[in-house]
Amino acid sequence: MIIKKVTWLELFYDLLFVAAVSKASHVLLHVEDETLSLETLGKFVLIFIPIWWAWVGQTLFVNRYGQDTVMHRIFLIIQLFFVLIMTASLSIDFDANYLPFLIGYLGLRIMTAVQYHYSHSRESGHLRDTARYLGSRFWIGLAISACSLFFDSWLRYAVLYAGIMLDIILPLTGRRILVKTPPNTHHLLERFSLFALILLGESVVSILAVLQSSRWTGPSVGFAALTFVLIIAIWWQYYDNLEKKVDMHIQTAGQTIIYGHLFIYLSLCMLAASIQLLFLDQLHYGQMLNLLFGSALLYFASTVLVFQVYRHKQHRLGMKPLAGLTVILACFYVLDLIVHLPNVLIMGELALFFALYARITA
Repeated sequence: MIIKKVTWLELFYDLLFVAAVSKASHVLLHVEDETLSLETLGKFVLIFIPIWWAWVGQTLFVNRYGQDTVMHRIFLIIQLFFVLIMTASLSIDFDANYLPFLIGYLGLRIMTAVQYHYSHSRESGHLRDTARYLGSRFWIGLAISACSLFFDSWLRYAVLYAGIMLDIILPLTGRRILVKTPPNTHHLLERFSLFALILLGESVVSILAVLQSSRWTGPSVGFAALTFVLIIAIWWQYYDNLEKKVDMHIQTAGQTIIYGHLFIYLSLCMLAASIQLLFLDQLHYGQMLNLLFGSALLYFASTVLVFQVYRHKQHRLGMKPLAGLTVILACFYVLDLIVHLPNVLIMGELALFFALYARITA
């Protein structure tokens, strides 16, 4: 398999998207009366998905068709402008900034669809068929999402996400076509893992927020140290698996990587927000545990799914270690529900869990 390298412009493109994800994650810090409402949590997910999907759409195009040419650079640079518009519109008051958000999202997706049409005119064989399939059908979802401008209240969002969900489902329904032009697995994993690395940096920012929000006492330093252990364990588990256990020569439609990383990214953002909320004691204790352990479980399940599919056969995990890790996480959660533990010990439990996860899988 030809190794396709990530270009500097792609990395810059990713950096701007991470700024958008960071702003979306800050929605989770909007707590009122020690409660993170389901509306706020849902708003975070609904803001996050269009950002993720716009990034995925361009990433997959570059993976199959991208070349470091002047025309390709122009397309990406135009998209960067729409990323800035979308990022500037993100806030907890989503309704007030809906129009610039929609312009940014539609602009990104339109540019991706146009690129597929451009590639369709230049490619042949299966690559031409794939470009025609995606280029023509993505306009359907775009048209539906654009119609959200004619509605108000919850109907606006229902129409917007009807178009987005159709967009997301299209590659799944067209798998028999897309599998004939499988993405470059090495490049795909590299792009997704680099994005994950930058998102992991959000947790490092949370450590800084913890240290800056209090005096340097024993508990605060201990909490920051254990959080750092947690982050290192996550990094170790993810990137050791990527480097040593994954078969980069597997040729598939790449959909396990694509859709599995949606949940990896969501969990990383939720963990970063949970670190701050746990230390500052801004959430009701029970809800804090649900958010923290729910984020950990989501990350655990989604990374197991992604890496298990792409591991070398001799490195694939059996049910016993996975079941054992699940039981450990569940026991920590139940114990914390029964006994009201200080935040340092709760963070120590999670650091221990992820250290065990890294040890067993990597």
